[in-house]
Amino acid sequence: MKILLLGKDGQVGWELQRALAPLGELRALGRAQADFTHPESLRDCVRAFVPDVIVNAAAYTAVDKAESDAETARNVNAVAPAVLAQEAAACGAWLVHYSTDYVFDGAKDGAYVETDATNPLSVYGRTKCEGEEGIRASGARHLILRTSWVFAARGGNFAKTMLRLAKEREQLNVIADQHGAPTSAELLADATALALHRIASLGDTAQTLSGTYHLAAAGATTWHGYAQHVLAQALEHGAALKALPQQVNAIATEAYPTLAARPRNSRLDTDRFCAEFGLQLPDWRHYVNRLIAELAAQGNL
Repeated sequence: MKILLLGKDGQVGWELQRALAPLGELRALGRAQADFTHPESLRDCVRAFVPDVIVNAAAYTAVDKAESDAETARNVNAVAPAVLAQEAAACGAWLVHYSTDYVFDGAKDGAYVETDATNPLSVYGRTKCEGEEGIRASGARHLILRTSWVFAARGGNFAKTMLRLAKEREQLNVIADQHGAPTSAELLADATALALHRIASLGDTAQTLSGTYHLAAAGATTWHGYAQHVLAQALEHGAALKALPQQVNAIATEAYPTLAARPRNSRLDTDRFCAEFGLQLPDWRHYVNRLIAELAAQGNL
């Protein structure tokens, strides 16, 4: 299997380099080799390699900045994935693309299923939604994997921010009315690799697996609950904190205004992905606990 990975330097892309390597010949490109702000240039990247699978881990993820930078966000999140899908269709490759809970407005009471109507609230959400539509319109075999609240040990993330603030302040204010599942880039990468292994093993009959799936950790919490869990785990590993879990105050979304609106409900029903690919997704705490343990082992608590 020849795999072309785009966006190798991002949180998910970094983990994908590890997870995809055992599946075959992997060519991983970063921003310097594949410029998503100029989508047409991506055609040559695909044609030069002629992959069996294209995995697109590149995205414009600066949610608030996108409100004033809509053209760049659209090129990266919408136009470029459509170009990749057209090239995938032309050479008979599969395209794996990551999308987001932000395609929904968050007004549903329960977890979102793949067939629920989209209604993005932000430029970021609209461009990601448009990217999905471009892929479907191409006719390429594809896996569109919607996920939520992505974090990784590499780079910045919510957990690291909470730990830093808890060392500096005696009280923290964290939003308690947005619900979702913190999802590890490591989990996304491993689940992607396992899904592609299944597709490869099925041969031509894998065509039936083409479509949109929700892929996120099991369970759900709020940003407030997430912060409390992170601090409690850090204390177990001996961290010295000024703000303890009980000093994390629950606040409403309105008390922390942002340029881009966030969905209040980001819960994604992953039953379809689990059933089709024979996997069980761990609870969100599993990978958060691993993150805290890793930071402790590095002396970074």
